[in-house]
Order: sequence, then structure tokens, then C-alpha cells
Amino acid sequence: MAKNPIIAAILSFLIPGLGEIYAGKTMMGIILVIIAIILTAAIYMVTFYAWIVYIIVWIYSIYDSYTTAKALE
Repeated sequence: MAKNPIIAAILSFLIPGLGEIYAGKTMMGIILVIIAIILTAAIYMVTFYAWIVYIIVWIYSIYDSYTTAKALE
């Protein structure tokens, strides 16, 4: 089933991993959501450097959900 890559990217922008779930990569989406939750907690509890990792995961999630949905068009 075709998925809109723009919607997938927007969903991943809002919550990392949500676009992957929308695009059909459910397991990858769940993993990215869990990583985002853990990193968010780490940001508040441990160190500022967790932000760098979080941003990398966030950008990857947007890119991956877009390309996955684009491939399904």
C-alpha cells in the first residue's frame, strides 16, 4: 500500500520512529521510539551530549521514514 513520504517524514519529525511505523517498518519504528525515550531521559538525567545522539537518531528517523514511504509509492 502506498504511503505518503511527506506524511512519514512529518510523523518522524514529531516523534522519531512514528514515520517508520506509518511506512510499514513497525519494528524499526518501535526501536527508534524506545531509543528516543531513553535518550530524552538521558538528556535530563545525565549529560548534554545525549542531545547530539538524539538529534542524529531524529534525523535518521525522518530520512528513513521518507525513503521507505517513497519506495512504497
